[in-house]
Amino acid sequence: MSTASPPLLVCLCARWCNTCEAYRPTLQALAAAHPGLQTAWVDIEDHADALAGEAGDAPDIENFPTLLLLQDGAPRFFGPVLPHAAVAERLLAQAATGALPPLRDPAARQVADAVQALRASGALD
Repeated sequence: MSTASPPLLVCLCARWCNTCEAYRPTLQALAAAHPGLQTAWVDIEDHADALAGEAGDAPDIENFPTLLLLQDGAPRFFGPVLPHAAVAERLLAQAATGALPPLRDPAARQVADAVQALRASGALD
């Protein structure tokens, strides 16, 4: 990846979701295949308070897996994806070429800020 700081690929999930649990090894394999890629697993129920913004409303995350890709601290992708490694690989390839501009969506920024705060606090695995 050609960014000043390593990209961060976050999977927003729920512990009860079988699709999410099946996707966890895929996320780990992506991290192994892309040196410098950082990953995080965020359970939206365990971290609901942190994901809520100042108004106390967390963005609706209803489809899993939902991925958030950050580069240089800015959200570049935020949304549900098919649970296949090829989809995430394509996303990472687009990010590597600079094809994903920073998102202006307030929900994406809110989730990005919350994830970064959770990582800084050591609350994520």
